[in-house]
Amino acid sequence: MTSPAIVVVIVNFNAGDLLSATVKGLARQMLPPSRVIIVDNASSDGSAQQAMAHLPGIELLALEHNVGFAAANNKGAALAANCDWIALLNPDAVPEPDWLLRMSEAIAEFPDVAVFGALLVDMEHPELLDGAGDVLHVGGLAWRHLHGRPCAEAPTGPVEIFSPCAAAALYRRAEWDAAGGLDESFFCYFEDIDLAFRIRLMGGRCLLIPAAVVHHHGSAVTGRESDFTIYHSHRNLVWVWARDMPFPLIVRGLVHHILITLLTFGFYASRGQAGVLARAKRDALAGLPRVLRERRRLQRTRRVSPAAIDRVLGHGTGLYRTALERARRRPEVGDGR
Repeated sequence: MTSPAIVVVIVNFNAGDLLSATVKGLARQMLPPSRVIIVDNASSDGSAQQAMAHLPGIELLALEHNVGFAAANNKGAALAANCDWIALLNPDAVPEPDWLLRMSEAIAEFPDVAVFGALLVDMEHPELLDGAGDVLHVGGLAWRHLHGRPCAEAPTGPVEIFSPCAAAALYRRAEWDAAGGLDESFFCYFEDIDLAFRIRLMGGRCLLIPAAVVHHHGSAVTGRESDFTIYHSHRNLVWVWARDMPFPLIVRGLVHHILITLLTFGFYASRGQAGVLARAKRDALAGLPRVLRERRRLQRTRRVSPAAIDRVLGHGTGLYRTALERARRRPEVGDGR
């Protein structure tokens, strides 16, 4: 069997020794990637140059300023037009040696699937999961499935997920290109949910491959509770929901969306961060005219029914309990990585 041509794109911003650990993980791959491209977002710590010493042949695209996670990944993908698959890997994620081998096997086994996700294990607590794919609720909130649960609870075989976490995700180039890649207006966070949503609207599917394991620090660079993370997550959440969600599901999820907004305001107010959340929602509303223009085009060209999307969304009120538990333990609801 001929192995698919896979390019691994790593976006780096002052990741320090974390990036070197990621590259060392790539150097140990049983099935080496066709190409590895580091896109450096104007780092000042020399981490990209240091990491390149651990794997010959790495390509470096050094940017003059930080263009964000989404735009940097798009630039990396554009450099590898000859590859069939695009693997995104965070600089705080270390793959097991058989990561790409298991992904390659999944590509052969599921030729109709456009997007694959890896099983993420908590780097600091290897007995716990960092995530088994991303869940998107009909009300717009997203979270990593099984985050913080024992690894024994992970699925034992491939399962449908709404979206992979872009910390370690694999996209077929044809669907990546047709969807237009990551939305650069997001800068970072929720851009992976958005891309998977747009691919799903075109009829694509997403699968989690539990045998493909990646160890992940999780927001090691940006910080789980930082104003930066909160702002981009909760601004972009609104844009994904308003643009991508089919209208019948907007109606169905509206009450949840309002409740989610009110509860997150209360939660972050208790932490003294209500101001940053207010700025996120203000800027989300300011961007709505553009988002709604894009929505008309996107919904006009979708190839699946609202019911098909509804089947892969999260529903019910359990999300409020889940959000509360995660907020108490490690506040990162809405963190796309």
